[in-house]
Amino acid sequence: MVNHRLHTRRLLPALVFGLMAALQGAAPALAQAPASAANLAMVGEPPSLDPMQATTDLVGTIMQHVYEPLYTFDAKWNVVPMLADGMPRFSADGKVVTITLRKGVKLHSGRALDAEDVVVSLKRWIKEAPRGKAVGKEIVDLKAAGPLTVELTLRGPYAPLLAQLALPSGMAAIMAKEAVQIPLRDFIGTGPYKFKERRTDQFVVLTRFDGYTSRKEPANGYGGKREAFIEELRFIPVPTPGTRVEGALSGQFHFADLLPIDALARLEKSGGRAVPVITPAFGFPYLVFNTREGINANKGMRQAIQTAIGPGEMMAAGFGDTRFFTAEANHFPQGSPYYSAAGGESYNQRDPAKAKGLAEAAGYKGETVRILTSRQYDFHYNMAVVMAEQLKRAGIKAELNVVDWSTLVQRRNDSSAWDIYVTHSGLLPEPMLSPPQLGDGAPGWWNTPGKQAALLEFNHTPVLAKRGPLWGKVQQLVYDEVPYIDIGKFNSLSAKSTKLENYQPALWPFFWNVKLKN
Repeated sequence: MVNHRLHTRRLLPALVFGLMAALQGAAPALAQAPASAANLAMVGEPPSLDPMQATTDLVGTIMQHVYEPLYTFDAKWNVVPMLADGMPRFSADGKVVTITLRKGVKLHSGRALDAEDVVVSLKRWIKEAPRGKAVGKEIVDLKAAGPLTVELTLRGPYAPLLAQLALPSGMAAIMAKEAVQIPLRDFIGTGPYKFKERRTDQFVVLTRFDGYTSRKEPANGYGGKREAFIEELRFIPVPTPGTRVEGALSGQFHFADLLPIDALARLEKSGGRAVPVITPAFGFPYLVFNTREGINANKGMRQAIQTAIGPGEMMAAGFGDTRFFTAEANHFPQGSPYYSAAGGESYNQRDPAKAKGLAEAAGYKGETVRILTSRQYDFHYNMAVVMAEQLKRAGIKAELNVVDWSTLVQRRNDSSAWDIYVTHSGLLPEPMLSPPQLGDGAPGWWNTPGKQAALLEFNHTPVLAKRGPLWGKVQQLVYDEVPYIDIGKFNSLSAKSTKLENYQPALWPFFWNVKLKN
């Protein structure tokens, strides 16, 4: 590990020089950029610009500027209206949900948004998005009940509905009905920015939508008033973490996302060229198991791996500085209504002898466990290296398959190509939002009678005081069946230029209401 980092540092000047040359010479759209244009360094190339089909945070981060949902989250993670005029009306039995849209909202095509756009968009979301598929099972009917009125009829009260409609990742994005197709070819939404151009491995460019129809309430988290002060947003894939750091320090990037924690000291000593941005309670890294085929289709093998690994060591390798991580068994922090200690005895065991016995009992014959990971998120890779060593101590053969993030996102859909992949998700207030493996059809393909029973009770109990304790049953099931392993919780580090004003740290970084000084 030490030699790898030293080698990376020696390469950084060349990498930065090459990146700057590419940006200056390869893209006419960038070379002719307006004076007010922000260069935003992202962790890699987005696998798609379809916010329904791609559940990755990177796609949500970019396309939330183009598309908007009916509801969104304020700074305290309360659900608030966005394209909806207000909160929905529920029938007495909780089965009929009526949503009224704001009047006069303009699509990027110039015409006004109507209820048919919403119905067509939500039907596409139900068909294409893992979370949408889960919601779709609860919907009996979805229709336009007037020019600006949408009506959903549910099988019964469904507690996560509004939070599911508000999430930027795998978004229930509202699109122009004439542009709704598979795959998407025209990206026509209602957001403060509209799609301009994409060049693979070079950039995605969004430009200000002068006809944007903003809410009137004060800005609050993702909610309230949105203004596009910056004329053009340029999302640039920069897959090497060290290159994102150097680009932030040199002023090449106005924002650089998800940086290695050991860059903090350099940012703090940059003399004001770059400002560290720490986003607390950002998310949790986790391991997804292939439950469909291969060695980990065997629950006993997944339990053996859970017994072998040490999330505490993995978090230390991923983040180093204890100010940035917590290793704990509870999936939700103390103070959350979903806090539970259920299953905690299975967390952080680091017991190679016990794990070896469990693997043998599961019929393990020395097969290779293929761990799919990427260096774009340096903490993913560092944790995977430590995990592989932990498995080897338990007599389990492990192999790292290191690919770029875009390839990982594509490959994880092929159940023959991997056994475990490393990822992370946001630490959100509603359990059904994260991870997507709690929904239907997400990579990993966890679908057991135990899951269906536990989630049926949990999701159809609308009263929070009763619903909170039911999460403990779900958390216990996750530890028992091991479809994924929640490794811990972490804060994130990014960087911004001093020229970028009014940026608010966020799980999915957004750049409306942000100004760029000359």
